[in-house]
Amino acid sequence: MIRINVTSVWVDDQAKALAFYTEKLGFTKKTDVPAGGARWLTVVSPADPDGVELLLEPDGHPAARPLKEALVADGIPFTQFAVDDVHAEVERLKGLGVVFTQDATDLGPVVTAVLDDTCGNLIQLATLK
Repeated sequence: MIRINVTSVWVDDQAKALAFYTEKLGFTKKTDVPAGGARWLTVVSPADPDGVELLLEPDGHPAARPLKEALVADGIPFTQFAVDDVHAEVERLKGLGVVFTQDATDLGPVVTAVLDDTCGNLIQLATLK
């Protein structure tokens, strides 16, 4: 059986990303190992510390930044995270200074919102109804 154990989000600054993803979004640091000029730096949901790890991966590859910039310019999130209540999470995160490019929006079977992760990405939050 194939399963997802690590997925990535490209970031322009690993230290800034770690602060945002832990202090604002509430993830927990799982792995932090030197890897050449960068770090193998992952975070996990505190609700599932042995679950899928999110690698805060440096966007140093020549294709990474142009792709991220194009997605942001078109308002397309790089990835999506599930939350129990998008409306409540948007209010909590706004209270922490997080900037949203799309407030909580009811799309029928799902409610979504899109935030700026301060590291070059838009991230969508979603709650299935």
